[in-house]
Order: sequence, then structure tokens, then C-alpha cells
Amino acid sequence: MVPSPKQRVFIEAGRKEFVRNGYGASSIRTIAQEAGVSLSALYYHYKNKQDLLLATLLDGVDTYDAVCDAELDSAGDDPVDRLRALVRGNVKFRTRYPDHGRMIATEVRNLDSEGARRYDERRRAGRRRIRDIIDDGIASGAFTTAHPDDCRRSILAMTSAIANWYDPNGPATPDEIADRYADLALALLCPNVAALAATGEGDMR
Repeated sequence: MVPSPKQRVFIEAGRKEFVRNGYGASSIRTIAQEAGVSLSALYYHYKNKQDLLLATLLDGVDTYDAVCDAELDSAGDDPVDRLRALVRGNVKFRTRYPDHGRMIATEVRNLDSEGARRYDERRRAGRRRIRDIIDDGIASGAFTTAHPDDCRRSILAMTSAIANWYDPNGPATPDEIADRYADLALALLCPNVAALAATGEGDMR
């Protein structure tokens, strides 16, 4: 469900508070003040802090999916192009929405069991996205790795970490980071080609 304009105000205020102080030390009263509303007005939309945490995390997933899907929509069917597009989407998400990424990285563990179940359901589409690209690349011969699951986890881990060090003032732009990380991802998925490129006998691009 797409948040209403009022709910989005609460989500943005909640995200700011959760990133600043962590879920445990965050105050629902402070979030209401940040949003410029009474506590009762916030409770009208979200029954407690846990409910707001889940809404904020799901909003981050929605944003991530939208950014990645926009890149993939223009990538065509070639697995290499789609892998580059997915990495580019990940980099755009981590550089444009660093607080969204930090929330996903640090606060999922604070969801209760029902919230964790609902969150995991929403993340399955994202996990299928990269898995399908890698599977297609292996089936077509474009990717030669013998360890596709390890590659998938490594690609997601290295792009997730970007939010922890990215500086909008440079030295690297998001496009430059995306190109470098796409090369790194392809080096994992195509180790033979990467070895040739390292010796000057091939070109990954």
C-alpha cells in the first residue's frame, strides 16, 4: 500500500530519528514532534513504534525496487547488460537515499516476528531479481562462475556498503562508482575473462 501524504511525513520523521539514534533509543514522541503533529495524530496512523518501523523499512524497499526496476527497464535482455543495470540501480539507491540504505542495514533486526515475516516477503522479489539475472547469464554462457550464490551475496554486500562511505562531494561520482562496481561484479561472475583482462589479453567491457 502506497503511504498517504500524511503517512509519508511520519515515515520521513521516523527514518530521521531511527538513523540518528537507532530504534531502541528512538522516541515516538520525538518523531511526532519532528513531524509537527500531536502524538495522538501519529497513533491514528501507526499503532506503535514497531508499526512505524515496519512502514519505514517497507518504504525503503519500495524505493529500492523502483530505482532498480527503472534501470532494468532500459537494459534489454542481455545478462551482462542487465547485471550492469542492476548494479547501477544499487549504486543509485545507496548514493541518493543513504538513510534508506542504513535503515535496511541496521534496523531490520529490530522487527518483531510478524514484521520480519512481512518484510521478508517484500524482499523476496529483490532477491529473485539478481538470482534470475545470474541464472540467465550462466545458462547462456555469459557468466562462468562455479559459485553463483557466493557471487550474488558478494555483489549485494559490496553495493550495500556504499552508503557507509559515499561522499557526495567526491572524489568519485555515482556514475563512476557504478561503472567500477559493475566491473567488479562481472569479475566475480566471469573469472576467466577477468584473468585475461588482468594480463592484457582481453577486455571485460
